[in-house]
Order: sequence, then structure tokens, then C-alpha cells
Amino acid sequence: MLLVGSVARRDVYTAQSLLEVAVGVFNERGYDGTSMEHLSRAAGISKSSIYHHVPSKEELLRRAVAHALDGLFAVLDEPAAGEGRAVARLERVVRRTAEVLMERLPYVTLLLRVRGNTDTERWALVRRREFDQRVAELVRAAVAEGDLRPEVDPRLATRLLFGMINSIVEWYRPHPGEPVVSGDVVEAVISTAFDGLRQPAVSGSAP
Repeated sequence: MLLVGSVARRDVYTAQSLLEVAVGVFNERGYDGTSMEHLSRAAGISKSSIYHHVPSKEELLRRAVAHALDGLFAVLDEPAAGEGRAVARLERVVRRTAEVLMERLPYVTLLLRVRGNTDTERWALVRRREFDQRVAELVRAAVAEGDLRPEVDPRLATRLLFGMINSIVEWYRPHPGEPVVSGDVVEAVISTAFDGLRQPAVSGSAP
């Protein structure tokens, strides 16, 4: 009876559902503080059943941070991120980045907490820097086109933008029944960021 029950329990687990459990445990305990035993208990399946889906704990980490990174880089590949004035593209990227963060909140939270202690973590940090650099290029272009304040340092502006966006992982928890992505949060990010970054409009001369 127990064997049959165990097999049935394992069969309902998929690689995706196991990944969701692992991400929750990694975020709660930290990746380094999580053992396969912790994952086994959280999932309610044996360690051998976990190995049926993935070869190692680090593979679960790789899949998790890759899911977060894929969502972020997909933002840069959207048509609206590559057309028009740089400031409009930048605003689009910031908006969609905030949306992706909320849509993939546990995964992005984990991504933001990696420290470079494993090959997977170092790979994730390199990819994060690449994403930041591409956004900084948009900031530089928007300054050059005269739409952002000329005194804005692109690297600093990028850090400030993502400092604000990334802080969402520390407090954003949608209530049951609420949409995963909060339009109020997104609009607050956009207005707070761009009201300070935009070059003030030049008023016409009085007659």
C-alpha cells in the first residue's frame, strides 16, 4: 500500500511543480542553506524521486534563474523596445521589467539573491550585468536625444531604476483574488522614475 501510494505521489509531480517547490525553499532558507533532504521534505517525495526529474540541486537553481532571466531578456526583444525614441523605449522596458518581476516574483527574487558561489550563480550574475548594460545604453541614448536630463549619469540612473524595481520583491505580495500584476505598482514606478529623469519641457516665450 505504501509503495503504491509513493509511486502515485511521485507521478503527480512534474519537473515544473518540483521547481516551484524548490524556488520556495531556496528563497526561505537560502540556496546554500538548502539540502536535498530539505527539498525532499518540502515536496513530500523521496530524494530518489527528485533525482528522477533533475540530476542535482544546482540544476534546479539553474532552471529557476534561467526562467527569471528569460523573462527579463524577452522584454528587450519586444518590438516596442526597439522602435522610436530612446526615452519611449526605456519607459517601455522599465514598465515591462516591473511586470515581469511581479509575474515571476519567486524566480526573480531568487535571481536577485544569488551571490556567485557556484558556476550557475556566476553565470546568472554575468547575465544580470548584461541586462543592466543594455538598459544603460538606452539611458545614454535618451540623454543624447535630449529627452533626459544631461547631468544624468547612465550607470547611476540604471542602478537607481533597478534599485527601485528590485525592491518590489521585498514587499509585493498580491492578495488572493487580486491580479498578479498590479497596475498601480507599475504606474508608481514609471511616474516616480521618469518625473525625475525627464528633461523639463521648455515653456514658450510670453508675447
